[in-house]
Formats: sequence, C-alpha cells, structure tokens
Amino acid sequence: MRLRYLTVLSTLALCLSTAATARADGLIVPFLGVTFGGDTVQNRTVYGAALGFTGNGPVGFEIDFGYAPNFFAAEDDFFDLDGELNLTTLMANITFGGAPAGGGVRPFFSGGAGLMRASVSSPTDAFDDLTRNDFGINVGGGLSGYFNDHVGIRGDIRYFRSLEDGTGDDGFLLDPRDFDLGDFDFWRFTVGVAFKF
Repeated sequence: MRLRYLTVLSTLALCLSTAATARADGLIVPFLGVTFGGDTVQNRTVYGAALGFTGNGPVGFEIDFGYAPNFFAAEDDFFDLDGELNLTTLMANITFGGAPAGGGVRPFFSGGAGLMRASVSSPTDAFDDLTRNDFGINVGGGLSGYFNDHVGIRGDIRYFRSLEDGTGDDGFLLDPRDFDLGDFDFWRFTVGVAFKF
C-alpha cells in the first residue's frame, strides 16, 4: 500500500512540475450544470468554476470547484430539508487536450483527486450541524472551443467517486496509505464560458 501511495504522489508531482515549467496560459471557466446518476436521488443543480494552466503542449493543470446545494434532499411532506444537505467538491486535475485560442473545437480529457465535503444543517436546530470530509477522485472529458484568443465555451461530463479508509468504520481518513474506492458516486454535466488570459 505504501509503495502505491508513493507512486501516485510521485506521478502527480512530476506532472505538476512539467506543466509548471512550460510557458503557462491561464484559463478560468465559471460553469453551471446538473448532477445525476449514482447516489443522486434527483438531478440537482451544480455551479462552480475551474481555474487552469496550460503550457505549449497538450498537458495542463486545473483546480475544479463545484457546489451542489440541496444535493441529498428528498421530497418529504413531513420533514422538509430543502436546501440543507449540500455537497462541495474541490479537485486538482491533470488535463489533456483542449482547444487552442483563436478558434477551433477540440476534445479534452481530465482526471484527478481532491476533497468531497458533505454538510448537513438542521432548519429548526433540532440537531447539530454535521460535516463529513472525504477524499475523492474524478475523471471526465468534453469539448472546448474558442471564438477568439480569449473567449470560448466549454462543456464537460465528469464521474466523481469517494475514497474511503479501509481500516476505519466511520469512513474518516485514519491512514493515508489505506485508500480504497468508496461507495458514494455521481456524475456531473456542466457548460461554462471559458476565459483565457
């Protein structure tokens, strides 16, 4: 397990250093979309932004932030939890491909790991607020295209899955060497306006 953990960290560090040493172009993509499939009870609105950097080649680095208010809520006439069960994701991703500035449409692929944070708050103060932080992974891809050197559109679909500790009964991380795939997952589809700088 320790060797696998060190291998993953070394590979991520190598990719990040390679992307950072090349001439970097910045990219910010505010997006809006929906979550679906997996553990979603109903399709839920999600919004957020991605901040990325790409060099001369096809490899880049991106931070993806998504917030899905009311992610876990279900329709219930007796106990309304509307807006009280939220999911936040913050992922560091390696990207491959994408459209060059100045025009054209091109597919891209992305994958990485980060934080999945679920928060529950009581609308009537019947119980204490609860928060759970888990490590998670995401993979996906989509299409990006630019109208000119600085403005374009990007659409993508991603799969998110939690990672849980193999030794802990409560699911909280006890030993970072004991990662295993968790049972919480969902899909996300988003469309955003891309600004290159």
